[in-house]
Amino acid sequence: MSDVEPGGSVRAGVPGEFGVPQDGGAADTVTARAVERAWPGDGPLVLGVRHHGPGSARAVRAALEATEPRAVLIEGPPEGDALLPLAADEGMVPPVALLAHAVDDPGRAAFWPMAEFSPEWVAIRWALAHDVPVRFIDLPATHSLAAAADPSWGDEDEEGEVHPGGGEAALRVDPIAVLAETAGYDDPERWWEDVIEHRGATPSAPGATSPAGPLTPFAVLGEAMAALREVYGHGGHDRDLVREAHMRIQLRSARKEFGDEIAVVCGAWHVPALTGRAGKPTVTADRALLKGLSKVKTEMTWVPWTHRRLSRRSGYGAGIESPGWYAHLFSAPDRPVERWMTKVAGLLRDEDRIVSSAHVIEAVRLAATLASMRGRPLAGLSETTDAIRAVMCEGSDVPLGLIQDRLITGDVLGEVPEAAPAVPLQRDVTRLQRTLRLKPELLEREVELDLRKETDASRSRLLHRLRLLGVGWGSPVAGRGSTGTFRETWRLRWEPELYVKVAEAGVWGTTVLSAATARAESESASATALAEVTALAERCLLAELPDALPVVMKALADRAALDADVGHLAQALPALARSLRYGDVRATDTAALGEVAAGLAERICVGLPPACTGLDADGAAEMRGHLDGVHTAIGLLPGAQAEAGAGELAGRWASVLRKLAARDAVPGVIRGRAARLLLDDGRLAEDEAARLMGLALSPGTPPADAAAWIEGFVGGASGGGMLLVHDERLLGLVDAWLSSVPADAFTDVLPLLRRTFSAYEPGVRRTLGELVRRGPAAAGEGPVRRDAGVPGFGAGLDEERADAVLPVLRLILEGDHV
Repeated sequence: MSDVEPGGSVRAGVPGEFGVPQDGGAADTVTARAVERAWPGDGPLVLGVRHHGPGSARAVRAALEATEPRAVLIEGPPEGDALLPLAADEGMVPPVALLAHAVDDPGRAAFWPMAEFSPEWVAIRWALAHDVPVRFIDLPATHSLAAAADPSWGDEDEEGEVHPGGGEAALRVDPIAVLAETAGYDDPERWWEDVIEHRGATPSAPGATSPAGPLTPFAVLGEAMAALREVYGHGGHDRDLVREAHMRIQLRSARKEFGDEIAVVCGAWHVPALTGRAGKPTVTADRALLKGLSKVKTEMTWVPWTHRRLSRRSGYGAGIESPGWYAHLFSAPDRPVERWMTKVAGLLRDEDRIVSSAHVIEAVRLAATLASMRGRPLAGLSETTDAIRAVMCEGSDVPLGLIQDRLITGDVLGEVPEAAPAVPLQRDVTRLQRTLRLKPELLEREVELDLRKETDASRSRLLHRLRLLGVGWGSPVAGRGSTGTFRETWRLRWEPELYVKVAEAGVWGTTVLSAATARAESESASATALAEVTALAERCLLAELPDALPVVMKALADRAALDADVGHLAQALPALARSLRYGDVRATDTAALGEVAAGLAERICVGLPPACTGLDADGAAEMRGHLDGVHTAIGLLPGAQAEAGAGELAGRWASVLRKLAARDAVPGVIRGRAARLLLDDGRLAEDEAARLMGLALSPGTPPADAAAWIEGFVGGASGGGMLLVHDERLLGLVDAWLSSVPADAFTDVLPLLRRTFSAYEPGVRRTLGELVRRGPAAAGEGPVRRDAGVPGFGAGLDEERADAVLPVLRLILEGDHV
């Protein structure tokens, strides 16, 4: 990210921190000297903070109120100066972030997030409210983004965000850790709470300032940072030298314009560099450091941010573990622990857990007791969490997971005003979201769409077009209701990173429709595999891209004509068959698509039998998947395509399956699967199926081949278990074969058989076990008796009761066009 202070940087302190006693003594002399240097009246006031800290935010606000500077300078990218007035807009609700991205490469981006409790945000809002000039003084984003690939400048994470780098992590200094260790703490965060968040606040007045004055914390903090910089120099952060040079140049320029009555809000690590305690470089030396820096054209805007993203280590020293807790400490007017416990109780009650007022009272008392036993000035997050676990959660960590997610981290999503700059594509996305009443939300939710309704159909088009553009706002999931083509179920979740994705997609067009069309046309030209083009055609139909579909169809026809690999053809056909169904739902002309699908099916019928011979186990397993896909696809080809041969095609496909089932050179898994598909379609008599199984399981067949045939015939989640339950003759054949497998071969076929039968539902496996234990009908001794009284089933078929469901079934099928 753009700016991560060492160890998250350091926030302002109060008397009692860094080993300085609160009751005066020798520390008073040190503090007095520090105050004199920090605000002597002849230089700017440099307020060192820890980013995203409520203690720092309160201290900055108190210092600004007390000193009323003529200008406020803030560590941040100067390109954001023009956006600062938007911070006063009523539509701006933190957490938000400044987003900078390279114009030619929007994926290279950086964020500067700010929360309500961020010192920078407090300083910006104070300056705007008091009509005081406010500016950013950090290194411009045009340099930081351009140099992000340089290891001495920064590393890049998996999301494309820039993080400071250079040297081994072990060589970098974490100021908080050093100070905490010096004070005898093994947990830097716990030390920070004790000396910052708790010392400057009492249980009754969390916003109270130190009795020594609002500037004292920054003076003491400056002393501590100066001592650390004397020992560690730049602390392994080479990039900071360049950034600090730019900040000093901006500070000199501001002093010429406003005089010395300037307040500077920056990470505490930089305070010595800006006050001269870490040396006094000349203007020439600073400009020499900045000379020759690479540049890239950038754009910047405000984007909404989340507490969840603040908990990651990116930007402005983020990586705080408990943003929700920090927001509570900053906003609570009084009694922070009591108010926190009340929030937790409300959350647990909403989840139907029994939590009374007595639980809240007892949890507050226990937290205070734990703080006293641990020598802490006020109950912190660890004490409140321990108290909640013991009192409200009855010792269980399960409810604590909910509290961690909803309150300690929080699910807050900020807002930015419409006046904020945005790429044209983002404006179109926002307009469509508002028009379709599809609000972006942080929490994951499922949305059911009925494509027969225009609003839902438009929502579906938007989501599919965004997916094609690489903006993963939603993903389709299996619905709980109808499986027909008129319904879709989407799982939606909006993350701040999607603003970067939209900016990246902006190169394709200024509207969602034009961008998706251009992206589809480009992908059709660059696709190398036939399956890629067929999948693209399906996505074009789902997204309703009428201008892109002819281009994609031409590419599909060209590649289909040149591709002679039966596997590729079989892999491509299912997407085409599904696309024909989607065309029916969306009233799209799919005549050309139907012709291509029929042609592919014909070529598959011709080339599949020879392609299935001589395959090894892996190749046979892959071809079996293609066999299932083609079978389903041919069944989906609509009857309207009869003129293209769809009716005749079904019979031809059945002939292909018969050849595969009877050909010994075909692997057993494919022969078994072909026989099963014929049986399910009613094109293979039960007696013939039993004969084929008997041949496959005969003593002359190697056990491994026989086991593969069984896997193909009854394996997977295709109802093979119920077939064995209902046909004891087939079960008897399997049982007899399994009993005859030699001991030395049994261990070889056991994994395959276990894989086959483990896919069955538990009830099916239990019924099969009961049938085998009882002893099924004698294998091969004639057809199974329908009145044999199989456990769990009636003695025979009641045709009158079966016919009673037909009217309802017909109504369902005709009503939803399944």
